[in-house]
Amino acid sequence: MAEFKEIFENYSWDEVSTSIYAKKAIDVERALSKEQLNLEDFKALISPAAEAYLPQMAERSHQRTLQRFGKTMQMYVPMYLSNECQNICTYCGFSMDNKLMRKTLTDEEILREAEVIKAMGFDHVLLVTGEANQTVGVPYLKHAIEILRPHFAQISIEVQPLDEDEYKILIDAGVYAVLVYQETYHQEEYKTHHPKGKKSNFNYRIETPDRAAKAGIDKLGLGVLIGLEDWRVDSFFTAAHLNYLEKHYWQTKYSLSFPRLRPYVGNTQPKVIMNDRELVQLICAYRLFNQELELSISTRETEAFRNHIIKLGITSMSAGSKTNPGGYEVAKESLEQFEISDERSAQEIATMLKGAGYEPVWKDWEKSFDV
Repeated sequence: MAEFKEIFENYSWDEVSTSIYAKKAIDVERALSKEQLNLEDFKALISPAAEAYLPQMAERSHQRTLQRFGKTMQMYVPMYLSNECQNICTYCGFSMDNKLMRKTLTDEEILREAEVIKAMGFDHVLLVTGEANQTVGVPYLKHAIEILRPHFAQISIEVQPLDEDEYKILIDAGVYAVLVYQETYHQEEYKTHHPKGKKSNFNYRIETPDRAAKAGIDKLGLGVLIGLEDWRVDSFFTAAHLNYLEKHYWQTKYSLSFPRLRPYVGNTQPKVIMNDRELVQLICAYRLFNQELELSISTRETEAFRNHIIKLGITSMSAGSKTNPGGYEVAKESLEQFEISDERSAQEIATMLKGAGYEPVWKDWEKSFDV
């Protein structure tokens, strides 16, 4: 079976870019007339030509989301276990070259954080670390999952890419979902953004979803860091990657996130600015491309934007997030990975959702532990 890396190598970044920007109104209209869209249709919906059709895209995206997911919104929260990292990344506060106080949570501190998160209402926690194999490698992660498993219905991870057998160990320990972002599919520029550390290996990272899926993960989360490169081209490659994964690993569920580059200590400026209207366009394009796909929005986005986007395709959102290890209780002043924008509490978000006619769901719809 060909893995995605082999398919990816058949594409040219520049040719894909030219194709997207060449799409015309007739291509957009053709895509909007279809029930099942292909990758060429997706190109049309993320092209500049589609901007004039945003009202139609938004309405159709709303209807298709209601048909598949109803008026529900999954709620999740990140728990940062460590800001130790062996990589140098140009855009991240945890980058090894940033001179900051490093912290990794102890067993007691993990449980104290969990107590606060549970009190906020969450039953689904996303464990996040920097990429430091010696400090927060598989043994540490397995132990943390075993500590937390009695307390949460679902545990997801966003950590360093692992080998297939390592994913199996963590799945057996209780991991439900793996989130792994390619950051950018521009292979040459990827090297610029990741000059040192294991993360600098583009091929190993792009093959990570294959390894996690082969290990039997229930759900995979994909995405790019919007702002590193042209969001339209990066989004096409994300869609192509998703297309491949769904065909080869059909038993796995998939989610997609839309992280726009946010300030951090060091403060790399985005190469490309995506405005709110363009982000709405992208969210709607993904929903029309794939009705089963779970779409997630984080507290990186503003309160006003998140209030308005819930009806246009989003099915999952974080709330009350802290992006520093121990940020909920044990080390509130430790360095955060990036600044959040929507600082409302989980209950304030839940109240907002209920006011809009939506039901907040505090764990995923399927596959939970008995707790």
